[in-house]
Amino acid sequence: MGSICANAQMAAIATAVGFLAAGPSHAADVVHVQTDVQYAEMVTVPPGATTFYLSGFTAPVSNQAAAKDSVTAYGDTRIQTVGVLNRIKGILEGLGLSMSDVVKMQVFLVHTPSAPMDFKAFMEGYTQFFGGSQPNLPARSVLGVASLANPGFLVEIEVIAVKDAK
Repeated sequence: MGSICANAQMAAIATAVGFLAAGPSHAADVVHVQTDVQYAEMVTVPPGATTFYLSGFTAPVSNQAAAKDSVTAYGDTRIQTVGVLNRIKGILEGLGLSMSDVVKMQVFLVHTPSAPMDFKAFMEGYTQFFGGSQPNLPARSVLGVASLANPGFLVEIEVIAVKDAK
């Protein structure tokens, strides 16, 4: 298994090096190097592209009747993931971008001994936005954290998006 991963990484590096060596005729292309995983192992961004750094976002309230510091107010991990990604999608659209312009994503999922992070539920929400009809996957990290700013938050996501120079 290690050699397969190493081979995929070497192919990703070779692709990126080939892209960089190709020169100006390819300078307007953002390259997402993907394998059979649900994220890009590497994304290269050409010179002249505009980069947008979005702060960490959390889910909107999904249950107005619940206490605002409870998980019930924001929903489970899948619901919160979809809510956060819809917020990010709206912000990107306001900038003339789309989810396909996201090149890097950092995800924080609450993980405690009594409530382990629900990665499967995160992926159920994530794949509604990445993969399938929107094939440009971001480079991504998913971290388990003890808590977020509000006890009701289970998910926080920050992204970097790029506006191609084209």
